[in-house]
Amino acid sequence: MTEMTSLPIDAATVWRLAVAALGGLAVGLEREWSGHASGPRAGFGGIRTFTLLGGVAGVSGWLWTAHLTGPSVVLLSGVAAIIVIEYLALTKLGVEATTEVAGFVVMAAGVLAGAGAIQLASATIGATVLLLVEKRGLHAFVSKVDDVSMRAGARFAVLAVVILPLVPTGPYGPLGGVQPRQLWMIVLFLSGLSFCGFLARRAAGSRGYAIAGLLGGLVSSTSATLSFSNISHRAKDEGRALAAGVLGASVVMFPRILVVSAVLAPAIAPRLWPFFVVPVAIGILLAGQDLRSAPRREMPAHVEDNPLQFGAALKMAVGFQIVLFAVAFAQQRYGADGIYVSAALVGIVEMDAVVLAVVKPLMSGAIPIESAVVAIVIGAVTATLTKMIITLIVGRGSFRPLAAVGLGLIAMALGVALYLR
Repeated sequence: MTEMTSLPIDAATVWRLAVAALGGLAVGLEREWSGHASGPRAGFGGIRTFTLLGGVAGVSGWLWTAHLTGPSVVLLSGVAAIIVIEYLALTKLGVEATTEVAGFVVMAAGVLAGAGAIQLASATIGATVLLLVEKRGLHAFVSKVDDVSMRAGARFAVLAVVILPLVPTGPYGPLGGVQPRQLWMIVLFLSGLSFCGFLARRAAGSRGYAIAGLLGGLVSSTSATLSFSNISHRAKDEGRALAAGVLGASVVMFPRILVVSAVLAPAIAPRLWPFFVVPVAIGILLAGQDLRSAPRREMPAHVEDNPLQFGAALKMAVGFQIVLFAVAFAQQRYGADGIYVSAALVGIVEMDAVVLAVVKPLMSGAIPIESAVVAIVIGAVTATLTKMIITLIVGRGSFRPLAAVGLGLIAMALGVALYLR
C-alpha cells in the first residue's frame, strides 16, 4: 500500500492518461457514428466503453513504467478477457470482429501512451480511425485491384523486403567504388515510382499522369521522365497527358533544389531562386496547356502490363554508377576547378547530388558562393537537357515533340539566365 501511495502523479502523467482515454474516445465515436455500437448486430462497445478501455490501458502502461507489473498485467488481462468473451458471443450471430480488434488496438495505444510513447500512440489511433472511417473506400479500392496490380505489388514487396537486406553495402573498386545496396535502392525507387504512377493513372484516368509526374518530381524528375517515355510506347494516344506529367515533374525539381539548398547552405537559396523564375513559369504554362488539351478518359486495361518497369530501372541504375565514376575521376584530376564539370555530370542523374557535391567545398572554403550557385544552375541545365534527350530517344508518338520542346525551352531559359547574370 505504501508503494502504491508513493506513485508520482504529475502533469505529464495526467497528460499521458488523458491521451490514452482520448484515443479510446476517438475510436468509440467512430464505432457509434458508423452504427456498429447499436442494434441487434452491434459490437461490444461504443464511445463510453472505448473511452474507459483506453483509460484502463493507459493506467496499465503507467503502472508498468512504475515497475508495478503485477497490477498492470491483471488490468490488461481482465480487459482482454472481456473483449474475447464478447467476441465469442457475437460470432454466433455472425457479427464481424472489427470492433473487437479495434478494442485491442486501443489497448495497445493506451499502454503506449501511459508508458510515455505519446506520439506513437497518437499515430496508432489516427491510423486506426482512418481505416475504420474509410471502410467503403478501402473495399472499393480492393475491388478495383486486378491481377496485374496484385502481382506487381507482390513482386515489389519481394524486391524491397527480401532482396534489399541481402545486398551488400560496399563500396567495391576504385573511384569511390560500386555500392550495390545504393544501386538497388535506386532500382527500387524507380520501380516504385512506376508502380505509384500506374495506380494513380488507374484511379484518375489519363489525367493521373500529371499527378504521377508531380509526385515523381518530388524525388527525381529524371526518373519520372524515363518512366513516362517508356509508357509512351504503349500509350501513344496519351501524349499530351504524359508530356504534362514530365513538365510538371521538371517544375517541381526547382523548388526541391531550393529547399535542399536552404537546408544545407542557407546562403545559396537567396542567390539561386532568380535563375528559376522564368523556367518555372514556362513549365507551368506548358504543362497546364497540355493537361487542358489532354482527353478525359479512363486508362485501358491493356495499356500497362508491366507496372514496375524493372528493366528500365536497372538500366538507369547502371547509368547512375557510370556517372559516379566520371565525377570521381573529374574531382581527382581537376580538384576544386572541376566543380562545374562534376555538377554537369551529376546533373545527368540526380540534382540533389549536385547540391551535395557543391555544398561540401563551399563549407570548407574551397569555392566561393557565386561558384556554388553557378555550379547548381549548370547541374539544372544538364538535368533538363538529359530529360529532353531521354524524351527524344525513348519517347514515342506526340509525347516526344511536346515534352522535348517544353524541356528545351526550360533549358534555354536557364542558360539565358546564367549568361545574363
